[in-house]
Amino acid sequence: MPKYSIEMDPEKSAKAYGYELHCSPKDSMNLAYALKGLKTERAKKFLGEIIEMKRPLPATFHKRKRAHQKGIGAGSYPQKAARHMLKIIENAENNAEYKGFDVENMKISHISTYRGRIIKGIMPRAQGRATNKNKITTNIEIILEEVE
Repeated sequence: MPKYSIEMDPEKSAKAYGYELHCSPKDSMNLAYALKGLKTERAKKFLGEIIEMKRPLPATFHKRKRAHQKGIGAGSYPQKAARHMLKIIENAENNAEYKGFDVENMKISHISTYRGRIIKGIMPRAQGRATNKNKITTNIEIILEEVE
């Protein structure tokens, strides 16, 4: 398993890692940009609204040919990436609770997403040919820090 890209004081922080998740790295990057610095309760509410398609996620990166949403411009509803991100935030909260931190006063101090391993696959075609059908995975790391 890869290491975290940043080291923080283990006395004040709790972390969680999502490894080789089957979701879009581009959508995960936009989600991470929107969630950085939020308290965990607000972040979970934000992700819940995206999953229920009540609030679109504004596209900061990779916004070419992206449909425009009312009030925000280029954006989308990346439900799959939001579900994975929500699971990792809850996992980090559980780790913080296990360490003895106050879960209500935790904020996302570091969040990072990047491409994981490519799972190779092929799709058979006519006349003995084949086409690549690869699955792209995403790695997500989250570090929560206690706020006074």
